[in-house]
Amino acid sequence: MNPVDVPWAARTRGLGGSIIDSSTTLLQRQTHDIVSFAMGSPAAEVVPSEAFSEIYSSLLATNGAEVFGYGATEGETALRDELLAYLETTPERTSAERLIITSGGMQGLDLAGKLFVDPGDLVIVEAPTYTNGSATLLAYGADIVEAPIDDDGMMVGALPELVQKAGRLPKAIYVIPNFQNPTGTAMSLERRRLLLALAREWQSIIIDDDPYGMLRFDHMHIPGFRELGGGDPLVFSVRTFSKILAPGLRVGWVDADPTIVAKLIDAKQTMDTCTNVPNQLLSAEFLRRGELEPHLGRLRSEYHRRMRAMQASLEKHFAGQATWTNPQGGFFLWLTFGDHVDTSKLFDAAVRNGVAFIPGRAFSVTGGFGNALRLCFASQTPERSELGISRLADTLSTLSV
Repeated sequence: MNPVDVPWAARTRGLGGSIIDSSTTLLQRQTHDIVSFAMGSPAAEVVPSEAFSEIYSSLLATNGAEVFGYGATEGETALRDELLAYLETTPERTSAERLIITSGGMQGLDLAGKLFVDPGDLVIVEAPTYTNGSATLLAYGADIVEAPIDDDGMMVGALPELVQKAGRLPKAIYVIPNFQNPTGTAMSLERRRLLLALAREWQSIIIDDDPYGMLRFDHMHIPGFRELGGGDPLVFSVRTFSKILAPGLRVGWVDADPTIVAKLIDAKQTMDTCTNVPNQLLSAEFLRRGELEPHLGRLRSEYHRRMRAMQASLEKHFAGQATWTNPQGGFFLWLTFGDHVDTSKLFDAAVRNGVAFIPGRAFSVTGGFGNALRLCFASQTPERSELGISRLADTLSTLSV
């Protein structure tokens, strides 16, 4: 059969894949040394692998083959109980009926699209934004409108004009409020309150995607939508262990109104039946032992050190040539050049020269931000970061872009 004759579903027209995830395959094919700032992944050396190994051994010794069985769709009781107990010590305290365990944060986003987005529905996203988030919404047929951001996050005051221009109300608003992917900026408290008020006025779902909120470098707490909304059913909160434990665990959670959770369970049962049971039990035991909070403390300190080191390297190599953000947490820093630089063209030459990043166009459904790029500071030591930034500067200086 000719591929063009395959009876595709209409929704495949919205499937664009992930430039970020595709870069992993590309980089694995390279045989020379590459300093990769591309993937938003925890540093390998800070993953608590020794604790994981001991916990897995203990689980197998205690439970044997039962560890590898099917689990409840809403999540293993052990993990739900430990997660609820931990969240009780944070501003995101919640209740069992609001909680469902997911296969990473991405499943939470996919479930949001499945439950709330019909083809043609208007969905507002930040620009730039996480490409996998916007790709998921597009896969469900969303009509995406981009809202600008600045150092205080999404410019919420611009939304009424965008809505008026679109001629209809948004079904959903997708936002990464803390240390946004890709810019590293955080939404101000004033804007969070305004966005919640607009969502209530328009009856729009806020898809609150917050993988990085626990990685704030300082102690200045800014209430999130879950806290500000007081359980508002219009707030759909997506969380994950990927950025704070390990992405390969594929364990996350959604906090939502109990009525929504009931539908989430139905939807998840047609997707994967249950989240990886051994990794749920591993996460539960890590929490039960009280390991998470000291682990987070180590991550905050180390990632702050790495962010400062990257900024020092940028100052050394790009002062006067570019600007960059000043994240107060998370993984990412956003580098912007003059309009004469095309970072998509820069990418191939940079990889050949031993450094990788994600070009800015990957983070915009309209192809904007061609002169910008995303750097992940979390995954590289200061020494490797300096080497990578030096290679990027060398590449730029020798390439006509």
